[in-house]
Amino acid sequence: MTRTVTDANPEIGRSIAAAGIRTNYHDLGDGAPVLLLHGSGPGVSAWANWRGVLPPLAQGRRVLAPDVVGFGYTDRPADFTFSHQAWVDHIVGFLDVLDLPIVSVVGNSFGGALALRLAERHPERVDRLVLMGSVGTHFEITPGLDAVWGYEPSVENMAELLELFAYDHSLLGPDLARLRYEASIRPGVQESYSAMFPAPRQAGVDAFALSDEQLRALPHETLIVHGRDDKVIPLSSSIRLNELIPRSQLHVFNQCGHWTQIERATEFVHLLEGFLRR
Repeated sequence: MTRTVTDANPEIGRSIAAAGIRTNYHDLGDGAPVLLLHGSGPGVSAWANWRGVLPPLAQGRRVLAPDVVGFGYTDRPADFTFSHQAWVDHIVGFLDVLDLPIVSVVGNSFGGALALRLAERHPERVDRLVLMGSVGTHFEITPGLDAVWGYEPSVENMAELLELFAYDHSLLGPDLARLRYEASIRPGVQESYSAMFPAPRQAGVDAFALSDEQLRALPHETLIVHGRDDKVIPLSSSIRLNELIPRSQLHVFNQCGHWTQIERATEFVHLLEGFLRR
């Protein structure tokens, strides 16, 4: 294992070979392990997704946030075929190499779908499950999600996407669109991204969806979190997850979009702390 922290780029953390793939990840705190799985926005990384909640969540627990293969600063093997099975295999490899037999998992959007697949295929590896604005049920793709997965790089397109993510546009700031655009055009990033979610993108929603039977069979204590004003993933998806997962509870934040961990960071952390401490 190597540590490659750079003050110039906080998105780069530690590096480890997971399932044969050099994986960039962040590892903070000590105690019961919690795995954070980021969403699928263009140019996203674990740090970009979770930076606001990593330090407070790491008080009293170990928090791990990897760049899932195809995203951030994790390697992109030339022959890699993106699928939920391949992503879950990468996550399991990450847990294995760090000798983590069981973790609680927090999944954001696309990361929520991966968390659900991990819990369904490897239930013994998951303690508690948190799903935030999560994919994982069958729903008609929203114009917002279609725009996110169909992103073509430009500052203007990135600015439009950021406005979809956030209910409170004052959080965006004048430079964020350019910074995220620049992240989305690093070598190999857009090529990987366009290969993940090809048109027709409704097929991507359907591929990530678990059946009603699979969801009903999940044994894990589950916290489902959603922004009431989410324009990317419909609130109905989380309501359906809550109806089907037996040991689940649903918390809806008002005046909040798809960025719960940013728009409601303090309340989100407080909610997680109470749930994970039980």
